Amino acid sequence: MQTHAKVVVIGGGMMGVSLLYHLAEEGWRDILLLEKGELTSGSTWHAAGQCPNFIADYNMAKIHDYGIRLYPTLEEKTGQYVSWHGCGGIRLALKDQELDWFRQVEGIGKSVGFHCEIIDTEEIRRLNPFVDLDGVLAGAWTANDGHVDPAGCCNALAAGARQMGATITRRTRVMDLAQRRSGEWEVITDQGTVVCEMVVNAAGCYARRIGEMVGTEVPIANMEHTYLVTDPIDEFVERSEEMVVMRDPWPSAYYRQEQKAGLIGIYETANAATCWQHNDGDPEWEAENELFEADLDRLSPYIERVMERMPIWREAGIRRIVCGAIPHTPDSYPLLGPAGGLRNFWHCCGASIGIAAGAGCGKYLAQWMVHGDSEINMASFDPRRFGDYSDGQYTIAKSRQDYEHMYALHLPGEERPAGRPAIQSAVHDTLVARGAVHTEVNGWERPKWFSLDAREEAPGFRHNNVFEVVAKECRAVHEAVGIFDMSSFAKYEVTGGDAHAVLDVLFANRLPRPGRVVLAHALSHAGRIRGESTIVRFPEKEDFYYVVSGATSDRRDLDILSESERFAGDVHIQRVTPDWGVLVLAGPQSRDVLAQLTHHPLDNDAFGWMSAREIPVGGVRLRALRVNYVGELGWELHCPMEDLADLYDLLRSAGEAFGIVDFGAYAVDSLRIEKAYKGWGADLTNEIGPFESGIERFVDFKKKDFIGKRALEGAKEGDINQRIVYLEVEPGDCDAHGGEPVFSADPSDEGRPVGITTSGAFGHCTGKSLAFAYVEARRAEDDAFQVEILGEMRLAKRLREAVRDPHNERLRA
Repeated sequence: MQTHAKVVVIGGGMMGVSLLYHLAEEGWRDILLLEKGELTSGSTWHAAGQCPNFIADYNMAKIHDYGIRLYPTLEEKTGQYVSWHGCGGIRLALKDQELDWFRQVEGIGKSVGFHCEIIDTEEIRRLNPFVDLDGVLAGAWTANDGHVDPAGCCNALAAGARQMGATITRRTRVMDLAQRRSGEWEVITDQGTVVCEMVVNAAGCYARRIGEMVGTEVPIANMEHTYLVTDPIDEFVERSEEMVVMRDPWPSAYYRQEQKAGLIGIYETANAATCWQHNDGDPEWEAENELFEADLDRLSPYIERVMERMPIWREAGIRRIVCGAIPHTPDSYPLLGPAGGLRNFWHCCGASIGIAAGAGCGKYLAQWMVHGDSEINMASFDPRRFGDYSDGQYTIAKSRQDYEHMYALHLPGEERPAGRPAIQSAVHDTLVARGAVHTEVNGWERPKWFSLDAREEAPGFRHNNVFEVVAKECRAVHEAVGIFDMSSFAKYEVTGGDAHAVLDVLFANRLPRPGRVVLAHALSHAGRIRGESTIVRFPEKEDFYYVVSGATSDRRDLDILSESERFAGDVHIQRVTPDWGVLVLAGPQSRDVLAQLTHHPLDNDAFGWMSAREIPVGGVRLRALRVNYVGELGWELHCPMEDLADLYDLLRSAGEAFGIVDFGAYAVDSLRIEKAYKGWGADLTNEIGPFESGIERFVDFKKKDFIGKRALEGAKEGDINQRIVYLEVEPGDCDAHGGEPVFSADPSDEGRPVGITTSGAFGHCTGKSLAFAYVEARRAEDDAFQVEILGEMRLAKRLREAVRDPHNERLRA
């Protein structure tokens, strides 16, 4: 058996084999895949093989689209049959809001490059003459959809990987994993030990077991999924054209032609079952090609609805029933990227639509592993988006909810309850009593808006019944003072004699002087953006740095900071996220409110903008930062979590005379985009660097060195093919939110997209609909664009500065 490799991939299903193929395609040859049974013997072999283009997430759409383009070519490339059926697909809309969703996907299709067209019922009947369309409003027709033989497709990728020099070893079970001090891994199998630089957990249903070997939680639940195949259908026998794949929210099912028979796949909307409940949801190592007995009583109502849709199937017998395990994650996205807290250990698992996503997951993860960056935004797939809260019970509850809502539209603003609350700040209950409606961010409950009249949000793509409520919150912050619980921030303390030297290398910006705050970005060696943090130094605290990041970055930024411990001497990293609460106090009256509670001077000379002090308030010594994300005079007030409730009460009481209000994340998003503040994970991602994103002012090229400096210094103007623009969009009853195609006003571009929005919101203080977008570099100085929002073309003009307080006079007040 091979004893050394650069990479060992554990798992021979679609995800692992695809990664192996694409690592080889990137030029790596010393790569080994270990499979305990035969290739595809986990979930891949029994999958239905669906490959849909219909995806409402821009980056996930890219992943699916790549597979749909690759699979029809694999047989010719590898000599292995694939059995690609490019029959197209139709998703049915039963509600008006689903039509808005279709318009959103149609726009994403234009940006990604796949066909998506909203068609009426007459056109649906032309494409599928057998379907009953009672209650159907329209369909989304994705012409390039299809389905594939899963085992054939996986084996074709395996053949291609072998042809490029990769090695696949079957019937070899991983028994344990151990990391050497050098960072290399020992992969201990029943056939011997392999020493390698990197390990990838692509174990599918067994991914949690592999995670346990290295002490990391893998948030995957294995759900039972059933599809059945009918006897041959006469109408199919007599017809040469293959029926399109149908996706239908009424029976919560997909149904299509399978050779000359019908195939029906069910996603139960209630009482969905997890697999292997006797074993905490994990299969035994001996499990191979395992299927379960389908619960036909549970499935019958869904099957009956499909039969109503497809009357020609009513009298058909059932030839085969397949009930197998499909992995689901709490948020439906796969796990692609490094495992938090481990060196050289990666995940490539958790794809609930694994055949469709497998090719793209392998391609973009391979790019990340080989080059340090991927060409698409990987934030939504990074396994470190989850924290310690995502234990077994949370994961099962969330994953079951995801499974049961597979064909249910998740509307913007809709809050789903499973697994909540996972993490609460100390003022959570107090805020609920004051009308707070919370959303969930990396397990934390974060206030979204405040219902002062018992109204409930009517979620949707367009302005809804909380639009004016949020507007009042925004205006109150702008005109008086507001308070916001931002305890979900990720927080770290970096200490030691080498702390300055280490952080100076990790971040591109200069580090703050004592008593100051800076915004800094961690870059990759290729000069792409890995993270954004606020770095704080307090007066008279030598060798102490307080680092604050966004909630979604908690584990990822801990990894970035922990890199320092591997190449530095006296430096120590402590994550203090749960230990410190944060209240944002902002607005022109915020100084007056805070002055009621402290004797510390708050004037500009003593406490200017972008400065930090430790100040006493009500017996608590706060870490006060004169900075905020809403663009008003204000402070972030950090205190021990056990003191947060007292601090909130003090601020509320002191603020009553100044008209203090509670505000939430909806208002924050509106206020931040009026200030042209870019958001991490949306406007700032691993796809781009400081020049493309317009944050080069935060890069200090005078520093001796920092990670990414060499790449940025070597960059040429021609290397930058896209740039960010700030847009004022023609107003309507909805706004850009990210993923909308951007078109040039120049007719020479012939109506093709020249960019895509990354975030957007309505600015309630200025009455403007605003957005950020990346456009082709040659168009970045254009003054006029068009943005397609929910199927409607809106004029947009490029803005050169923030629409509110462009010179930061209010912040410096």
